[in-house]
Amino acid sequence: MQRFVIPVIALFTLMMTTACQGPMKQSSEETLTAVPGGKFYGGIFKMNESEYIKNLFPHSIIDVYSYRVASQIYEGLFKFDQHSLKVVPSLVESYTTNDALTKYTFKLKKNVFFHDDPCFIDGKGRKLNANDIAYCFTLACTKDKNNQSSNLFVDVIKGADDFYDKKADSIEGIKVIDEFTIEFTLEKANSMFLYNLARPGAFIFPKEAYELYEDEMRTKCVGTGAFRLSSVDEDISIILKKNENYHGFDEYGNQLPFLNALVITFIKKKEIEFFQFKKQELDMVYRLPTNFIINILEEADKQSKKYNLQRVPEMSTQFLAFNNQNETFKDVNVRKAFSFAIDRQRILEYILNGEGYKAGIHGITPPVFESYDISKIKGYSFNLDSARYYMNKAGYPNGKGFPAITLDLNSEGQQYNNVALEIKNQLKKHLNITIKAEISPFSHIAEKSTSGKYEMLRLAWIADYPSPENYLWAYNSKLLPASPKDKSYPNLTRYANKQFDEYYEKALTAKNTNEAFQYFMEAERILMKDAPFLVLWYDEGYRLIQPYVKDFPNNPMQYRDFSTVYFDNAKELNAQK
Repeated sequence: MQRFVIPVIALFTLMMTTACQGPMKQSSEETLTAVPGGKFYGGIFKMNESEYIKNLFPHSIIDVYSYRVASQIYEGLFKFDQHSLKVVPSLVESYTTNDALTKYTFKLKKNVFFHDDPCFIDGKGRKLNANDIAYCFTLACTKDKNNQSSNLFVDVIKGADDFYDKKADSIEGIKVIDEFTIEFTLEKANSMFLYNLARPGAFIFPKEAYELYEDEMRTKCVGTGAFRLSSVDEDISIILKKNENYHGFDEYGNQLPFLNALVITFIKKKEIEFFQFKKQELDMVYRLPTNFIINILEEADKQSKKYNLQRVPEMSTQFLAFNNQNETFKDVNVRKAFSFAIDRQRILEYILNGEGYKAGIHGITPPVFESYDISKIKGYSFNLDSARYYMNKAGYPNGKGFPAITLDLNSEGQQYNNVALEIKNQLKKHLNITIKAEISPFSHIAEKSTSGKYEMLRLAWIADYPSPENYLWAYNSKLLPASPKDKSYPNLTRYANKQFDEYYEKALTAKNTNEAFQYFMEAERILMKDAPFLVLWYDEGYRLIQPYVKDFPNNPMQYRDFSTVYFDNAKELNAQK
């Protein structure tokens, strides 16, 4: 955006309101029901996202906001352990591979059902089978305006490229063995294959839903996840209700999930979100209002019983993307000049109040992966002499003749507006060039980024699986469209370098992780020399949760699995006050 088991029935009824009446509210008569293991059934988890979802259809998901919602509704063959971020089976009961790691045989769980939905003849969700997997993966290898996930399998599964190019009627490497067994044959060993099976583009949905809803699957969701979509109030709230037929159980034999519902609101202002959290109207707040960070940290130390502060370095890089096909940014000298001209440390200290680290002096990959030492990758630190040298080399001494440039950014919190203003001021002061900052909703930014209708974008790349590859795949020139006028994803910068591609491909076919990381590092060194983007900083995740929220660990990927989250008895006691 990797990640990305009894039975007891909850004893209270959810109190629902219609979309015009606002989000679901807690009933004053709710009680939490104790179950083995000291856990409780019941409760409505309320949280906020500062940007609205773009698309919940698995093959169209390209943003973290959509991913966080969709991953509660849909599941893949694999998912990520919320504690360790290791890839673990989800819809898979067991699997085997051949010695060459080119053939995978998966046995599916036999107790998995799709959510009840009108797309089925009787409205009752049917049992998942191997044909569903084959259908979804084949659709992911089809050219379609809604498909942004073909890269997961094209050139990976044998024959997927011929099918994608319409040279074949089926995919040779996908074979349904029986009702609950499916086999994949790869073109060659691929060190990322299991990770890909946990990503949103590999989420499973029924053929009946796709044929009935088509484009409406943006918000018409039918999956197998712990929660099912209940209601959508565009740009206001999304409500997910407990899937009573979920196949998962915990280690004590309790059927999952514990929570009765998730309510997600979309308040833009972080200050309002934080104040709602303090009033216990929200159970979590992620990313703190910049102006309050210092006070919040002090409060967390003094009043730890009031709420829990979770703080962890994230698999997230903040950067400015240059359109490498734009006439101005085609010149590597211009890109290098910009990269040397920004005082990142000043941004971290004075604009962000320290909510971030390393100030982007290395690569695009954040320093959170073991055995991948980004200190060996040379990035760009603030150097005014170098910045002016490269501007002169590009033919713009002291900024003379340089065109006005627009920096596009979304409205996710005031801090990014402040960062954009600081960048604008620094580029004027250091290079004598004029930048116009233009703020748009995230949906507009997503459209501009994929269509190439931008000059410079403020973006964050947040991993949807824990590997350096997640940051490098977006610069593979094989993922560029045939025409500059076509949409490009994930290669948003439209960068191309054959030497980079060669090292990247070697990493994918490496025999082990250490060898793969060596090739990824060589590829990233080439990438940084070409400066197709300007790395700003690496994120550090600040998250506050109410003290009664249990089994909800923070992790570097902000991967969230609400299937095991529960409220302890303090939730009931608070409701009675």
